[in-house]
Amino acid sequence: MNSFAIAIHGGAGTILRSSMTPEKETAYKKALEDAIVAGEGILVKGGRSIDAVEAAIRVLEDNSLFNAGKGAVFTNEGKHEMDASLMNGKDLTAGAVAGVQNIKNPVSLARAVMDKSEHVFMAGLGAQEFAKKVNAEFMPDDYFFVQLRYDQLQQAKQSDIMILDHTVDKDKKFGTVGCVALDLHGNMAAGTSTGGMTNKKHGRVGDTPIIGAGTYANNKTCAVSCTGHGEFFIRSVVAYDISCLMEYKGLSLKKACEIVVMDKLVKIGGEGGLIAIDAKGNIELPFNSEGMYRASKKSNSELYIGIYKD
Repeated sequence: MNSFAIAIHGGAGTILRSSMTPEKETAYKKALEDAIVAGEGILVKGGRSIDAVEAAIRVLEDNSLFNAGKGAVFTNEGKHEMDASLMNGKDLTAGAVAGVQNIKNPVSLARAVMDKSEHVFMAGLGAQEFAKKVNAEFMPDDYFFVQLRYDQLQQAKQSDIMILDHTVDKDKKFGTVGCVALDLHGNMAAGTSTGGMTNKKHGRVGDTPIIGAGTYANNKTCAVSCTGHGEFFIRSVVAYDISCLMEYKGLSLKKACEIVVMDKLVKIGGEGGLIAIDAKGNIELPFNSEGMYRASKKSNSELYIGIYKD
């Protein structure tokens, strides 16, 4: 009998028990569970993996705990520039957007690029115009205003640095969100969404919307969604590298993830992690940082939720 599997992440980094209140931990776990449930609800009924991935990411984008959608961080100019991408492993179709503003669910705009345009990647003003044509949901600036994020911007501006989500008392978190899924028909999909870096300069784009770097899906191998210091993930073409190691070297998903996350990335100073799934429903959630918000669920198995290394 065919089975389904789904995994999500809500960012990686220096996430320590010592800097987490019980209330905050509970809120994160509830948010991760809600996202898994949204995706699982589609998969269990025989729905498509691409729909499950979009649904799960929308839940995370709507939660201000995560640096995507509603909780997106502030740029140097005090704005929110969001990136997102989606890829379908069945036919390698993909959609991505970068630098979009006031879009409630950037992942759904990326889906629209995939389904309703002849392009794969749209950015900036062009993506904004496209969003209007496809009736994407826009929200006013105050919808995206989160006091914690604003405080982070002021802190970053004082020291003139870019901050990866939040770097408070070692609580450094790369706040991307993502999802990978395998449906009952054997098709895989992957998606990723982010608000980028606090105090980032206008126009900076990380790995999230770049197919092959932050997101990749191919039924022949795996589906991958990354979170971490985007510049390193772009240079290492992380998501595609895992697929290549499986396709051309015949490595297992576990081994491919191990080599890329724990060895290749570490050697060039890249911190972060990823979630990945293969055609058999194997799930890997590797990270080389102190923690990663993550959750996974397979057919007939218990929900797994993790935050810290152990």
